Amino acid sequence: MTAMKEEPITPCAGPTLDAQGRLTYIGEDGQRYVVLDALELDHQTSLRVADALRDAGLLLDQIESLAQRWMNQVSAESLSREDALNLLLATLETDLDDEAASADGVID
Repeated sequence: MTAMKEEPITPCAGPTLDAQGRLTYIGEDGQRYVVLDALELDHQTSLRVADALRDAGLLLDQIESLAQRWMNQVSAESLSREDALNLLLATLETDLDDEAASADGVID
C-alpha cells in the first residue's frame, strides 16, 4: 500500500485550547484540527495557556502578514509558492532551533 502525501490545511484562525485541553485550530476547510492531542496541564495552567494564546492573537496576525509578504516577494521571482513555503518553514524552524540551543547554552 502506498502512503498518500497529506496536503497541509491552512488555519483560518490562531490556535485555541479546547475544553479537553487540546490545542486546536480551524482549517480553511472549516474543520477543527488538533495540534497537540492533550496538554498535561492543571486547570490553572490551562487557563494561562489559553490567555497567552488569546493575547498573542495580534502578534500572530502580524507574523501571518509578514510571512505572506515574504511569500509573495520570494515566489514572484523564481520559486513556486510551495517551494517558497517550504523554504520559509525550514528557515523558521532552523532559526528557532538555533535560538533555543543558544538559550540552553549549547554552542555549535
